[in-house]
Amino acid sequence: MFDIISFIPRAVVQGVPLLFGSTGEILTEKSGNLNLGIPGIMYVGGICGVIGSFFYENSLADKADINAVLAIGIPLLCCLLGSLLMGLLYCLLTVTLRANQNVTGLAMTTFGVGVGNFFGGSLIKLSGSEVPSIALSGTSFYFHRPLFAESQGWFYQDFLSYGFMVYLAVGIALFMAWFMRHTRTGLHLRAVGENPNTADAASINVTKYKYLATCIGSMIAGLGGLYYVMDYASGVWSNNAFGDRGWLAIALVIFTIWRSNVGVFSSILFGGLYILHMYIPTGANPAVKELYKMLPYIVTIVVLCIASLRKKREDQPPQHLGLPYFREER
Repeated sequence: MFDIISFIPRAVVQGVPLLFGSTGEILTEKSGNLNLGIPGIMYVGGICGVIGSFFYENSLADKADINAVLAIGIPLLCCLLGSLLMGLLYCLLTVTLRANQNVTGLAMTTFGVGVGNFFGGSLIKLSGSEVPSIALSGTSFYFHRPLFAESQGWFYQDFLSYGFMVYLAVGIALFMAWFMRHTRTGLHLRAVGENPNTADAASINVTKYKYLATCIGSMIAGLGGLYYVMDYASGVWSNNAFGDRGWLAIALVIFTIWRSNVGVFSSILFGGLYILHMYIPTGANPAVKELYKMLPYIVTIVVLCIASLRKKREDQPPQHLGLPYFREER
């Protein structure tokens, strides 16, 4: 029988990395930048958090001496700094040097995965591990322990049994939806993505908004990589373990029609579709299981087709998405 009570928590923890990634990408795309480097940025965010956690744990004589604030703060700070550098690199190439955004994004993904695998492999050798992975159980405990006191019943299991980063992801997504709709800065950002020429004529600094949105969006996406390693994987880093979650996060942007508040529920749906093959009997035919794994992508294509047919302006991407801005052509 399908156990919905145990299915929902697993769908949530699967969907949180997608929520971080899609929220960061939505903020980036609202400025007109199409950042296909989100998978690489999430990878860099994860490995930077692992590096900070690894050196902090190894600086202690006894793991019992771990400080909760430092155990959370050091990996979090390292993750944000690494993701910020990736965002700045993307902006330098696409905003300042006006390189092609599609090519730059794909190159950033390849670069980010390579950086993660290089430093991940180096840490595994430093730790002397006999298996191709590294475990950071001391600091990861403070990430995946439940934020609320443990209790019995389905309500606690489905809503209150998660680490703090789950609620952080939801909070950031809801705040960003409010920010876009109800603040002057959010209005300016949307104007930059829709028509930078008009925004520039209205004395809005297009370059500043593109840099800020892309860098902050990259930092939010990087938190998805940190969550995956420190919470979902309980501090275990293995090279190439992220799978296609970064690309699913980009697909989720289309599914949510560029609304981060919708992304809260959509990420849980995507997380559920991602693991659905583990809950539904597929028999001896492996092809059936592979068909179930295709569900998130099929749903995205269906939603994209429906949104295209409706042709409502609010359901469409920013008009200047993926296009470089040349002020001289204004």
